[in-house]
Amino acid sequence: MLRLGVALWAAFAVGTVPGLALAQTAAHQVFSFNDLGMHCYDSSFAEFAVLPPYNVLRGQVILKGQHPQILDNTQVRLTYRAVADPTGSINTTSRGKTNFWRYEQQLFGVSLPVDVGLKGARMPGANNLNRPMGVFDLLKRWFAAEGIPITVKDDNLIRNPLPLMRVAARDAATGAILSTLDTVVPASDEMNCSNCHFTGRDAADAAIAQKYNITVPWSSSPNRAIQTKENIMILHDAINQTNLNANRPVLCASCHYSAGLDLDGQGPQGAQVGKPFLSHAMHCKHGKTPNGNLPDPNNPAIVPGNTINACYQCHPGRTTKCLRGAMATAGLNCQNCHGGMLAVGGVFPLKTTGQPRRPWIDLPKCQSCHTGDAVRHVGASLILRRAYAASDPAATPRNAANKRFAENNNTLFHLSLGHNGVACQSCHGSPHAEWPTRAGTNDNIAARQIQGHNGPIIECASCHGTNLPRTINGPHGLHNINDPNWYDGGHASFAENNRDNCRACHGLRGEGTALSRVAAARVLRAEGTHSLAKGTPVTCSLCHENQL
Repeated sequence: MLRLGVALWAAFAVGTVPGLALAQTAAHQVFSFNDLGMHCYDSSFAEFAVLPPYNVLRGQVILKGQHPQILDNTQVRLTYRAVADPTGSINTTSRGKTNFWRYEQQLFGVSLPVDVGLKGARMPGANNLNRPMGVFDLLKRWFAAEGIPITVKDDNLIRNPLPLMRVAARDAATGAILSTLDTVVPASDEMNCSNCHFTGRDAADAAIAQKYNITVPWSSSPNRAIQTKENIMILHDAINQTNLNANRPVLCASCHYSAGLDLDGQGPQGAQVGKPFLSHAMHCKHGKTPNGNLPDPNNPAIVPGNTINACYQCHPGRTTKCLRGAMATAGLNCQNCHGGMLAVGGVFPLKTTGQPRRPWIDLPKCQSCHTGDAVRHVGASLILRRAYAASDPAATPRNAANKRFAENNNTLFHLSLGHNGVACQSCHGSPHAEWPTRAGTNDNIAARQIQGHNGPIIECASCHGTNLPRTINGPHGLHNINDPNWYDGGHASFAENNRDNCRACHGLRGEGTALSRVAAARVLRAEGTHSLAKGTPVTCSLCHENQL
């Protein structure tokens, strides 16, 4: 008798993932990740500062088994130290790589030793010491090192925006290492305004000096970054009647509130009250014409265009290429998720609240494009390529009715928890660096160490070992993956009685969809042997004429 549900046979490929056996032998698995996928900092702090060197590393520890446990700070502790990447690049210290510690007191009101960040997290230092991830969040059940002051230059002063730290989970009582993972701690000083603000360019030439009655000369500093910053201060003083250039260094957020620097969550204070948020000021100013009008085909914006290169005018950047994750490998750009400059600048009210977008809060969501499954989703495509309605100038993030791939309510991806409390980032990677990342980056190393291949963590053995009964209670409703037990005596009858569950990923007729593609090359052994290349959709017709 022909059996239905053969599309589910991706679950029981045997021995097809190189390195997976290594992941199955350990009793513990540590997951670790950066919170944002990229952290920017100023290349010089002598003039003004937008962002300090500040990185956040988080981690969870799983005790494997049929019912895995997320361990807490009474059971384990986490440490990190620098480790060389495949090119030999290693970054142990920020000493001599930034002038941040020369100006930290004037800018941030603190006095810290070199290699110590604003919230106490340290670089490993020249001796590459293990540093503690000393914060444990009882609600999120993750460890964190907040504010690691890493820079883009490695120990040979070669630029590497994606350096690695080796996170180690240790027994709290004995200190014995239980599991390790090599994790990218990204940093870039490529916030680049020189395309316009370098002396002689459009925002620092004779015409601009005449327009704003600027009598002081444009900067002649031989350092490109410093020259650009000095010119920005001259222009800001002329337009806004400020006196920044005479009061260096200046923290931009001292007047223009930035949630990214509001470490205590107080909201606008003092001189910030009544002034535009920093993100609004920057994006709104540069998204309009030089005269402050909305752009049109005959009057372009200061930073025109809706491509990634428009964002790389300032964000890192043409060299760093911080957008490198699954969205980038799928051919999407920044605007597909965030909208254009004016949307990010809060010029237009959001459809959901009627208020301007709040920087760092009103961000695109996973569910905005991953709106459901093959049975129920928004639009003609199973996965949309824009996080908002094309007609919406505010780029209001879409909220999906089908919550299969949604974040926690009123919570962003990087703060959401998924399968039994595991952080979404533990399985998917960091925002802007979701697995699989662009070829040649270091981010994919962690995924390979966990499960033996690139891509989101989909191998059940990564947490459950080999002792998992048949189930559909996996992440997003998944069944057992890469597990022969799924077929033996179970999946056919399950498919016959739960067709819509199968259709959710394998299609309405079991024809296969983007959700049923195998994550790695598989060999399916059932009613013959079937070799599937990575990315092949699993369908009923692989083995049978029957459809769901």
